[in-house]
Amino acid sequence: MEQYIIKGGNALKGEVNIAGAKNAALGILAGAMLTDETVIIENLPDVSDINAFIQAMQSIGCMVEHIDRNTIRVNAIAIDTTEVSESQMRKIRASYYMIGALTGKYHRSRVVLPGGCKIGTRPIDQHIKGFRALGATVDVKGGIVSTEADKLKGTDIYLDVVSVGATINIMLAAVLAEGKTIIENAAKEPHVVDIANFLNSMGANIKGAGTDTIRIRGVEKLHGTTYSVIPDQIEAGTFMFASAITGGNVLIKNVIPKHLESISAKLIEMGCEVYEYDDSVRVVSNGRLRKTNIKTLPYPGFPTDMQPQGAIALSMAEGTSIVTESIFENRFKYVDELTRMGAQVKVEGNVAIIEGVEKLSGANISAPDLRAGAALVIAALAAEGFSTIEDIHYIERGYEDFPRKLQGLGALIEKVTEEKEVRKFKLRVG
Repeated sequence: MEQYIIKGGNALKGEVNIAGAKNAALGILAGAMLTDETVIIENLPDVSDINAFIQAMQSIGCMVEHIDRNTIRVNAIAIDTTEVSESQMRKIRASYYMIGALTGKYHRSRVVLPGGCKIGTRPIDQHIKGFRALGATVDVKGGIVSTEADKLKGTDIYLDVVSVGATINIMLAAVLAEGKTIIENAAKEPHVVDIANFLNSMGANIKGAGTDTIRIRGVEKLHGTTYSVIPDQIEAGTFMFASAITGGNVLIKNVIPKHLESISAKLIEMGCEVYEYDDSVRVVSNGRLRKTNIKTLPYPGFPTDMQPQGAIALSMAEGTSIVTESIFENRFKYVDELTRMGAQVKVEGNVAIIEGVEKLSGANISAPDLRAGAALVIAALAAEGFSTIEDIHYIERGYEDFPRKLQGLGALIEKVTEEKEVRKFKLRVG
């Protein structure tokens, strides 16, 4: 079984390059199927979620060719079915973008309901509401979503809750619809804007992305393009907190600092120094972190995907902190693992009350989901002694070369598959 073995206690120092944003890339991959012309996507992260989505695209006849590790060429002219296989789509949450893209282009789809991390209910009712408003019939039966329409026609759609996935999915379906679509109470996340910019580069007419009202004027067809995915806000934030919790000094490169403002603000409240440059940020941590409170909110608020990293940093901060999760109800599953390392955390509903401790101790722990898994890695980097982290397949869904990047900052971490490799690591690092 693959796992990470970590010896904590080293302050991270140096520079790290951030990969393309997984959450943007998944929507962009789906959008690339909306044209029969060739699309080149650059800065694509090499992570398992992306690779699973590419395999699903190929399974329905889409041509996907790697130019290099992070650049692909896509051509969807040979798609011969709108039914996406269960084996591929159960692996990832963003399988639902297939519904929007296939319905938008072919006016029909049959896609298995998505999988991904079990961090709470993620209903797709707002997606279905949008498809129906555009004129599609939607049937959900036996874990499969089927859509069909004679044609799609633009309309006004008000989302009952701010939903990133529904906003993106409705954009994918609406860009080729007749007339004008208005999405109100739309999500404003950076990857929503990036996907809109990508579709516009293909000839779509989308205005207002990044605000709560998105206006889409349907076009007859889209054309090919070359497009580079934005940097990953969440990977960047993870390394920012890794520097903070280990007393480090790390320059995080290839980022958009504006996307990181809510994270930077919390780190400054916790006593870190954060320096912003054109396309990088430096996080310097001297001394013990200070308490603060965190509440997750839609962008530009503090991201739910950064909540575990923030809570783990606060577990070693001085004083009592409160973390409130307002997006997903099961996002504190990592707390049991963290308490095994000596943290003092009490969860009451969607609130975690954290009494900071001076030190954490190494332990054998498991990653419960993608972001919590990465957060437990940075907890292990700050802990005394050795830790092993199992179920790292969750982490590899969203982080490219995570151990190698941490090693480049001085972390003692290795990916191992056998007990003898664990023993060798312990002998080598002492």
